[in-house]
Amino acid sequence: MKYYELTVDTTSEASELVAEILTEVGSNGIGIYDPKDLLDLADSGVIWDYMDEHLIKDDGKAQVKGYFPVDGFEAVKMQLDEKIDFLKANCPFDFGSLEISKTVVDDNDWVESWKENYKPIHAGRVTIVPEWIDYIPEEGEYIVKIDPGMAFGTGEHESTKMCLQFLQALGVEDKSVIDIGTGSGILALASAKLGAKLVEAYDIDDNAVKAAKSNAALNGLADKLKVDNANLLDKTSGKFDIVLANITADVLITLSATLGDYMKKNGVVIISGIILKREDDVKQAFVNQGYEILERMNMGEWVAFKLIKE
Repeated sequence: MKYYELTVDTTSEASELVAEILTEVGSNGIGIYDPKDLLDLADSGVIWDYMDEHLIKDDGKAQVKGYFPVDGFEAVKMQLDEKIDFLKANCPFDFGSLEISKTVVDDNDWVESWKENYKPIHAGRVTIVPEWIDYIPEEGEYIVKIDPGMAFGTGEHESTKMCLQFLQALGVEDKSVIDIGTGSGILALASAKLGAKLVEAYDIDDNAVKAAKSNAALNGLADKLKVDNANLLDKTSGKFDIVLANITADVLITLSATLGDYMKKNGVVIISGIILKREDDVKQAFVNQGYEILERMNMGEWVAFKLIKE
């Protein structure tokens, strides 16, 4: 079967937003090609015997690739153009040219191409490992195997990394956790791996729920995680020690009024997915609802908070 491989020229900061757009319009796989990732890898403590110097010249540019069936592509392209125009009008940081190029590839070619791009991602003691990679963990390292499928969430995004750092510093052993907008399930799976006694995970996207359930089984956690399709908190009535919400600023602002109803006494909320431009809006919404900010974290253009209800 023939596919179109679309390549969008963008920047490191905007690459995940572009990837999400391509996913939303139906891409059968995503690849992000960013020199910054090589720099991050070089600084991560992973030993490389040799790295070409020209590979680590970070000019801030990145490319995002998506793959679409040739049949019905015109309708997809119209949706893509609309979303790219919206990004140009609303993105708060440099998004690059957003020029799109197109080539025709066979299905076997693109499957292998986008898989080659994903490597193990280290976030403290947790390492996110694509399921097709053989990886031997070090002592004390927690492995979360992931096949993201059509769902957002590979562990590469700063917002996910910050949540993972907060979780590890907080400690989740024997605690109950709910992950709102779980995507591929990374945060829920990491919580279970770190010792949470109960984990619920919800997403409004059918593809995300399917991916999260598949990843739970892949990690031997199908019986420990409750994964379901839901609009935010519609399908839970419990109270939790830790509430995770790695979504968007507008959704977080809406959630600020009701999250407290799902927290145990002394429960903690971890929120992320907040671009710097919207930080004050989100922070004020939670403060107005009686939350105390325990800690702020910043990576690149993104911000996360750890909060408690006063």
